[in-house]
Amino acid sequence: MNWEAVIGLEIHIQLATTSKLFSPASTAYGAPPNAQACAGDLALPGTLPVVNANAIHMAVLFGLAVGADMPSQSVFERKHYFYPDLPPGYQISQLQAPVIVGGHVDIDTDSGTDKCIRIEHAHLEADAGKSLHENFGDHTGIDLNRAGTPLIECVSEADMRTPAEAVAYARKLHTLVQYLGICDGNMQEGSFRVDANVSVRPSADSDFGTRTETKNLNSFRFMEKAIAFEIERQIDVIESGASVVQETRLYDPDADETRSMRSKEEAQDYRYFPDPDLPPVIIDAAFIDNARSELPELPQARLERFRTDYALTDETAQTLTASRALADYFEQVVAASDASARVAANWVTGALSGALNRANLAVAQSRISARQLAGLVKRIEDGTISGKIAKQVFDALWAGEGDDADAVIEARGLRQITDSSAIAAFVDEVIAAHPEQVQQYRDGRTKVIGYLVGQVMKASGGKANPAEANRVLAAKLAE
Repeated sequence: MNWEAVIGLEIHIQLATTSKLFSPASTAYGAPPNAQACAGDLALPGTLPVVNANAIHMAVLFGLAVGADMPSQSVFERKHYFYPDLPPGYQISQLQAPVIVGGHVDIDTDSGTDKCIRIEHAHLEADAGKSLHENFGDHTGIDLNRAGTPLIECVSEADMRTPAEAVAYARKLHTLVQYLGICDGNMQEGSFRVDANVSVRPSADSDFGTRTETKNLNSFRFMEKAIAFEIERQIDVIESGASVVQETRLYDPDADETRSMRSKEEAQDYRYFPDPDLPPVIIDAAFIDNARSELPELPQARLERFRTDYALTDETAQTLTASRALADYFEQVVAASDASARVAANWVTGALSGALNRANLAVAQSRISARQLAGLVKRIEDGTISGKIAKQVFDALWAGEGDDADAVIEARGLRQITDSSAIAAFVDEVIAAHPEQVQQYRDGRTKVIGYLVGQVMKASGGKANPAEANRVLAAKLAE
């Protein structure tokens, strides 16, 4: 039988507010356990929640960016469950009247066509704390620093059919929230977490099968592997004559498998009801218009502009615009160098990105500023240095050996040799040292000139202008 997977994602987006959703406690990452849990986060008697207006503003920005509706009124509700890391015994969330309704994200599929992934809704909620199971023997440690941190939970429709589509959708949202400045997107720190709802059905059927939810997937690679495993597991269960159980599962990356965690609850199990301590949130047209005025250029629009204004290939434009910080850096290099956008793009996506990856640094932490890279690109464009020499200059700048490219070029004597007579001396030396290759060229095996040019470059210490070396060599070989 041919099977079809049906996939929907619930993505938890931690908002980049400085304080929590209903208390003034800090949301900064990395503090000692429980150092950032105030009386409200601990649910001490007499404390009352006060909604963080900035979180509402960020939610509206997100809604505008995905083309959603923002109802004029949304309601916070209590979602009841009993975990040690949830002091009040309920989570403040939204169900009946979320802040965002509808919307969509377009993805590229493996077939090269666009596909619209619909968003069912997105709601605001306060995060729970964290249970720590290591280093406590038979006990569990509770860290409530994260308790009350504002989240947007974005719930998609079940529109995805392959793990690759699910990853493409999650990546699009990941890029979008960083462009909006509402989330840092750090998956290792839990700022962007994915729950995957997966079911399978015969490809001819229209009804959904029984779904499972695999929780807290914190990398795109693990997400793809977990969904792929769950699809195959469910097919095997059904084909063996058993039934898929609706449950919550966890992914074990070491074993590359999902494992049962608990039975899956339904909405009624949580006994939702409107929080009596929080009035409805009223979002008027002026509030939405103010947020709309702050929208940055969104990833898709920037991608199209990079393709047209800078004449970049689709692949290069997609690489640059996948990160707002990288796209900003690239445009700063172009503006400061007044150079070819393609040359600047090659250095940003090549040498710079490679150096950042090796050093495990973000673009904002680059050891070479956009101004410094622009100076390097200028000297390539005006012929002061060759591309090969430029790599030496780049490495020196990365190591902090000079303030700019010109200083490194002068200190190391790397200025390119363009004088024809000086290059001719190196050419004569190479012709004399390689009579066999010279004769091969003159016998019609002209491709050997590449080898001879390489020898000229070697003899000049890489400083000869390659184009001029090629021209002088060809002229002398024709004599």
